[in-house]
Amino acid sequence: MTSPAPVNHPLAPFLQPARRWIRRTLLRLPEGPREFVLFGLKMAWSCLFGAAMLSLMIVTHLVWPHHAPLHRYDFLLLCALVIQALMLWTRLETLDEMKVILLYHLIGTVMEIFKTHVGSWIYPEPSIFHIGGVPLFTGFMYGSVGSFIARAIRVFDMRFSFYPKAWKTWMLAAAIYINFFTHHYIWDLRNLIFAATATLYLRTFVWFRIDRRVHAMPFLLAGTLTAFFLWLAENIGTVTHTWAYPGNGWHLVSLQKMGAWGLLLIISFVTVALIMPPRAPESETARTSGYRYWLNNLLRRNKTPLST
Repeated sequence: MTSPAPVNHPLAPFLQPARRWIRRTLLRLPEGPREFVLFGLKMAWSCLFGAAMLSLMIVTHLVWPHHAPLHRYDFLLLCALVIQALMLWTRLETLDEMKVILLYHLIGTVMEIFKTHVGSWIYPEPSIFHIGGVPLFTGFMYGSVGSFIARAIRVFDMRFSFYPKAWKTWMLAAAIYINFFTHHYIWDLRNLIFAATATLYLRTFVWFRIDRRVHAMPFLLAGTLTAFFLWLAENIGTVTHTWAYPGNGWHLVSLQKMGAWGLLLIISFVTVALIMPPRAPESETARTSGYRYWLNNLLRRNKTPLST
């Protein structure tokens, strides 16, 4: 596996000194803690769009005046547009990535309109820019998930072994999306879809570089962990009253929502794969290794880092 090529963008002259300082500082740490801290920093950098939106939701909830001339939801929409423009101008996102993120934005907005119509959740505050009671900034929350996936693939130089055939992932994504609508009227096929997802991606591994060592993780485990953090983000959305579920007062979002987020991640990943097809690892070992190699490496029985 080779290191990803550096991306030239207007922020590079400012970011390079910070990167050098971080690297010099982290070199004082042993390899394990160093890679753990660097992993956290890279993850934070990957979810820049989503983190910015969540921060704005928290801040506006705390300080937004009740009689402000601009509705809070409309302010969040303006901020999302500015953030998206800045991401493009600084080349932190490419135009192709923005197009596929926009597609996921539209997919999410359509589902939001339907879900609010059937009473799954509501947006309790007023807004000018909305469709069917759904403020338009919400599409950017879905788009931020696509942005995270696209940026994480680049930042960690992700490769995928035993990745399913593209047509199979498209069929699964279509089944997931359709079931989000149809389960309100006919049978909920979610358990069958979970089983199909587990079967399809059971052998798939994500290979990613933090620093010098290349690591691996089962695709299903990576998706579960990501779904957990999205569940945490959803709780931030409810505690700030950005949206609300039926019931009296605030309550912790059900852990069952993690399953819904996990399925939405499949749709998001398949959408991003339209412009960033999953690449196989360059290493023969990585291309052919499975759970036994991963467990041995996790227990440090394989002492040699998989670096090429």
